[in-house]
Amino acid sequence: MLGLTDNKDTNLNIPTHVAIIMDGNGRWANARGLPRTVGHHRGTEAVKRIVESAAKTGIKYLTLFGFSSENWSRPESEIKELMRLLRTYLRSETADLHKSGVRLRVIGDRTAFDQDIVDLIDNAERLTADNRKITLVMALNYGGRNDILHAATALADYAAREKRKLSQEEVEALFPQFLMTAGIPDPDLMIRTSGEQRISNFLLWPCAYTEFVFTDTLWPDFDKADLDKAIAEYNNRDRRYGGVKNSTTNNNNSSQ
Repeated sequence: MLGLTDNKDTNLNIPTHVAIIMDGNGRWANARGLPRTVGHHRGTEAVKRIVESAAKTGIKYLTLFGFSSENWSRPESEIKELMRLLRTYLRSETADLHKSGVRLRVIGDRTAFDQDIVDLIDNAERLTADNRKITLVMALNYGGRNDILHAATALADYAAREKRKLSQEEVEALFPQFLMTAGIPDPDLMIRTSGEQRISNFLLWPCAYTEFVFTDTLWPDFDKADLDKAIAEYNNRDRRYGGVKNSTTNNNNSSQ
């Protein structure tokens, strides 16, 4: 365990933005002979734990994949429990988030949620809007492909209003402003728990140059030690963004 919150002299580079695919709630419960809903409940406890740890570590943006646009295909009983947990979290944790200096931002299509959930989200975002300790981004009913399609449509509408053809340079500069993640820096590090090694339609555009760390730890068990380990792995990576490490690198070497 690295003890990032205790060792102020550490030379580790703390990522500005960490994104996490919180996977394994159901498997955690199944392994213990418990209903999947118990795993989801324990998963919300892990959320509280990691938000606090990330803030203390110095991470400025933490994005959690809470509910994907594909998750609606799960059994109705499980969907009801997930919505209940979402309501409970927003009602019980918003005041604490605000007190701790956490700004909450939700990305995803809210139209599929019941109005009371939408109201709770809106209230939490308004209350915490001026907080700067850390920004917690919750991806709810979110899908990366839908985000890109929505942004492309919005950009096409913008070009139509401008009554001109946009140059490729303009499209590249403007496109991120139409994504749901507009104003949020691209993730430096993405972590997926439970041993699965895919990004499951999460932040497809922003993660073009993100470092991925996959851990076998199931989300309900994920704690500060796991976060520290992922950050240590991130520090072992050579982030070149398609370039070369330095001017002395042989031009015949691959830049990837």
